[in-house]
Amino acid sequence: MENLWLHSALWIGLALLASLISIRVGISVALIEIIIGACAGNAIGLFTSPWVNYLAGVGAILLTFLAGAEIDPFVIRKRFWSTTSIGVASFFAPFFGVLFFMRYVYAWPWPEALIAGISLSTTSVAVVYAVMVETGFNRTEIGKVILAACFVTDLGTVLALGIVFANYNLWLGLFAVVTVLALWLLPKFVPWYFAKVGNRISEPQIKFILLVLFLLGGLGNMARSEAVLPAYLMGMVLAPFFLKERVLAQRMRVIAFTFLTPFYFLKAGSLVKFETVVSAVGLILILLGVKMVTKFIGVWPLAKVFRFEKKEAVYTTLMMSTGLTFGTISALFGLTNGIIDQDQYTVLVTVVIGSAVVPTLIAQEFFQPEFKPLEEEDHV
Repeated sequence: MENLWLHSALWIGLALLASLISIRVGISVALIEIIIGACAGNAIGLFTSPWVNYLAGVGAILLTFLAGAEIDPFVIRKRFWSTTSIGVASFFAPFFGVLFFMRYVYAWPWPEALIAGISLSTTSVAVVYAVMVETGFNRTEIGKVILAACFVTDLGTVLALGIVFANYNLWLGLFAVVTVLALWLLPKFVPWYFAKVGNRISEPQIKFILLVLFLLGGLGNMARSEAVLPAYLMGMVLAPFFLKERVLAQRMRVIAFTFLTPFYFLKAGSLVKFETVVSAVGLILILLGVKMVTKFIGVWPLAKVFRFEKKEAVYTTLMMSTGLTFGTISALFGLTNGIIDQDQYTVLVTVVIGSAVVPTLIAQEFFQPEFKPLEEEDHV
């Protein structure tokens, strides 16, 4: 029988170790948690349980909501073409690149190749947002452009998964209708409700946000969709409000990064099995290279067209090359629905996790731009 408290202590201990290493080496704690999760999964057999999976899922939902809430409408209006163009190119370039590579070079059937293309077309909102918060880059205009472009890319991923492999039923229709209604009503209701309840030690504001996130997530599961999609859209429509309520956003961020997201990132790392990586290392490295090269082909020229400085252009491209949340979701969708097998799933997930680590390490170590917070700049 599982010793719940010792198991909890192990996971929190690993999260604490990741924090200490992150402080020491100056690398995002999210990436350190992924690496430590992989080492623990192979060295000591770190295993998940229903409560770990639940906390990891809540962490992913809350982190995705907070990432959406960071999208500044002012920056979107000001940099609409750069944000949209970079996001669209960031999706299509790797999608078609990986799709045709796996179909015609490795002879994967079309359905399997499509899952590979969709899984590796993504950016990682979770990793990018975690890195942005840790470095303070989320408070800059270019940081907000990158976050908004990530949304465009991942929206393309979700739409592609839905169009190609959609399970059309009444639950999907109900989920879509309720989500649209929530996105329309929340910007009107939330400011009024928060003003009424005020700031209380019981945090009724945060509880209300979690209630709506869980309700939409539950409907999404019944429709065989994913809870992170409405969470991101909800964060986006409430972004103008949360950009004004910095204290509330900070409290939610503390909850997420202290207790929830470590389970998500440690779990993601624990899925990497070293024996599988060794046996398929050639394909994994090639696929990682294909993803990064096609991301550069799609994103870097546009960054130069929109007059990003050299470091900003490379940094943006590397951030857009990351993958984790929607990549693993897409791969798991393929496995669950019998489109890909366990070996193909392992290869794709390993590449996805590799893309969360490699581009981000390179970006932080060699191409981190100098910046000043957006609050110090004039919005003209």
